[in-house]
Amino acid sequence: MAINSNILRRPSDRGLFLAAAIAFPLLVLAGYFRSYYFGAFFGNTVPNSLVHFHGVVMTAWVLFFTVQIALVRTKNVRLHMTMGMVGVAHAALVVVVGFLTAYDSHIVRGTTAPGMHPYGFMLIALTDLIMFVGLFSAAVILRKRPREHKPLMLLTAINFMPAAVVRLPFIPQETIILWAYGIPDLIALTSLIWISIKHRKFNWIYAAAVLLLIVSHPVRIMLTGSQTWIDFVAWVVK
Repeated sequence: MAINSNILRRPSDRGLFLAAAIAFPLLVLAGYFRSYYFGAFFGNTVPNSLVHFHGVVMTAWVLFFTVQIALVRTKNVRLHMTMGMVGVAHAALVVVVGFLTAYDSHIVRGTTAPGMHPYGFMLIALTDLIMFVGLFSAAVILRKRPREHKPLMLLTAINFMPAAVVRLPFIPQETIILWAYGIPDLIALTSLIWISIKHRKFNWIYAAAVLLLIVSHPVRIMLTGSQTWIDFVAWVVK
């Protein structure tokens, strides 16, 4: 009977998602500790109410991601599904507020990374939002297929990681781009391998999503310095 129960036992990736539920909020807290959450103690102020609203919306999204994993682990699947419908509206808010905040930051106030044109840097924020829309939409469409739904939701979190990674105080500034995209890419690849081993089957849909995310990183960096893109944004703004 013991042998049969082991054979019938469904492959589990609970450990992976438990780690994500713990690590993702901690990474966000560590990254934004000085610049946002406890910025007042370090002389950092929020530029305007829009940026603060963006911070609230994104913090709520991180909490939503963690709560959804907790609900599945505690077998509250019905509540998880109900929360998922609320999450669709929340995701739309993430995109709208994210775009408005990026426009205000990079186009209106000209905020950018050292050595980059603010119009070029705007592309990075836009790509993050476009990737989020694609990944989240795919996860919603495949919500009745847990083997695809759960990894795609995990990838929505990985997609937002670079913004927190670049704000970690121990990240070397001279190689910040490598760290910002290298860490999420490594996590995405590790999760793909983990899931494939646990289920003893290669997840082609998740693999394609991981590949798309990884490829988008060097592409967006190359395009940020494109004069064509900068001229296009300048034309749109005018």
